[in-house]
Amino acid sequence: MHKTPEEIIVDYNSNNTLLSSPEIFSNNKLFTEISIAQDKLTKVYQLALDILNLKKNITQAKELLMVEKDSDMTEYLNNSITSDETLLSDLIESFSYQLSEDAVHDSRNAILEIRAGTGGDEAALFAQDLYRMYLKYAEQKNWKIEQLSLHETGNHGIKEVIVLISGKGIYGSLKYEGGVHRVQRIPLTESAGRIHTSAASVVVLPEVDDVEVNIDPEDIRIDVFRAGGPGGQSVNTTDSAVRITHIPSNIVVSCQDQKSQLKNKAQAMKVLKSRLFEMEFQKQQAAISAQRKNSIGSGDRSAKIRTYNFAQSRITDHRIKKSWYNLLEVLDGNLEEIINTTRKQLILQQP
Repeated sequence: MHKTPEEIIVDYNSNNTLLSSPEIFSNNKLFTEISIAQDKLTKVYQLALDILNLKKNITQAKELLMVEKDSDMTEYLNNSITSDETLLSDLIESFSYQLSEDAVHDSRNAILEIRAGTGGDEAALFAQDLYRMYLKYAEQKNWKIEQLSLHETGNHGIKEVIVLISGKGIYGSLKYEGGVHRVQRIPLTESAGRIHTSAASVVVLPEVDDVEVNIDPEDIRIDVFRAGGPGGQSVNTTDSAVRITHIPSNIVVSCQDQKSQLKNKAQAMKVLKSRLFEMEFQKQQAAISAQRKNSIGSGDRSAKIRTYNFAQSRITDHRIKKSWYNLLEVLDGNLEEIINTTRKQLILQQP
C-alpha cells in the first residue's frame, strides 16, 4: 500500500534531521544512503505539500460557503471549490504514480534505440527522420547525447542507431515512445505517386550502473571485426568493432563507432546491461500483476503505437486515440505536447 501525503512529509523531515546529525554526517555509507532516499522523496514531497494545502483550502471554502449570504461571494466560492477539486484530483493521481513501480526508474538517463522495420529503403529513411526528431527534441531540452552505435544505409537512411541521452528525468520523459512507429507517405523514388506504408521501431531503456547488473564473464561471447560504413565500405583497417553475445538470453549488441576496441566494448556492455536490467524488471512487473497492459506499462515493442501520415500532416497515437496536425513541426523536434499528453493519458489508463 502506498504511503499517504502525511507519511511522506514525515519521512522527508525525518531524513532532513538525520542528514544534519553529526553521527550520520561522519558515516559516509549511511549519509549516502539517506541522501539517495531523500533525493527520491523530493518531488513527491512537494506534491504531498500541495495536496495538503489544497485540501485545507477546499475545507475552508466549504466552511465559508455554509455561512455566506452574498450571492456573488457564494458563486465565487463554488467556482473556487470546483476548480480546486479538479486540481486536487490531478495532484493525487500524480502522487500515486510517483510512488508506483512504473515511476521507479523515471529519474535515470535513457538509452534510445531506433531500427528500420518493414519497408526497405523507405523504412531506413523514416528511421533517420525519427532519429533527427529525437535529437532536435533533446537539443531543445538541453539534454546530452552520446552516440553509441550507428549503422547507416547507402541511401542516407539508418538501419540502426543507439544513443545514450543524459539529463534530468530522461527515462521518465521518453519511456512511452517505445514501440512501432508507422509512416504513410509517397517515397521520393515512387514515380506513380502511390502512398507507401513503412515502419521503424523505437526502444527506450533505463541506463544502469555497473553495480546493478552483474554479468558472468562465462555467459558472454565477444567477437571483434572491422567496422564498416554505408554500402559496406571499410572505414577501419583494424578489428576495432565489437559484438557481444549474452548466451543465456541470446541478446546481441554490436558497437563500432569508436576507433578503440576497448571503447566499443565498454559501450556495448553499457547497452547489454541496460537490456538485461529492463528484461529482469519486466519479469518482476509481470509477477506483480499479470493483468498489466504491456503496451502501456512497459512500452510493448511489438505494438504499433503511432502513425505519421504525410498526406494529412497528421500524427496519431493509437494508444490514446488522439491526433495532431502539425507533422512537420513534430519531426523538427517539437514533441513536448505529444510526449506530455501521451504520458499523462497512458498513466491514467493503467490498471
